[in-house]
Amino acid sequence: MPADQPRLLPRSAADDPRLAELFSKGLNGPDGTPLNIFGTLAHHPDMLRRWLVFAAHVLSKNTLPERERELLILRTGWNCRSRYEFSQHVQIGLRCGITAAEIERVKVGPDGGWGALDRLLLVAADELHERSTLESGTWSALAAHYSTEQVLDLVATVGNYHLVAMFLNSTGVQLDEGVPDGFA
Repeated sequence: MPADQPRLLPRSAADDPRLAELFSKGLNGPDGTPLNIFGTLAHHPDMLRRWLVFAAHVLSKNTLPERERELLILRTGWNCRSRYEFSQHVQIGLRCGITAAEIERVKVGPDGGWGALDRLLLVAADELHERSTLESGTWSALAAHYSTEQVLDLVATVGNYHLVAMFLNSTGVQLDEGVPDGFA
């Protein structure tokens, strides 16, 4: 589990003039301050700027349907024991049509009573987490349902959120105000 206290306090635009431009790109929460993940990654503004390009693809330009993308992210967040990642994406998942009961089943994994396609997605997330590869049968099953671009986006989604979980857990990013703890 991540640190109970932040190892790095989130930064604001007042801490570095380069941050104002970054934070103006939708990285703020409802109160207008940067979300804790972005405020923490702002300790390295150049890396944050470059990572945001890829992260924007994964979250906004992904060829997978939103619901399927969020199932992958939720399972990855759970597998990585990333409280921040999982909890934030519970909120996003609910907006994408994932039910509260399904979110609880994400914690169980592929054997949580899923339909065939949702189960396949969770199997893929688990294989990538555990072995850093998709087994041949999983690849074939995914390729039978998804385009090549979608399969690549699936791998990129799980990979990106592994990286995100490493940052969040290592730096001890705390939940943003008003985000319920999905691990509770």
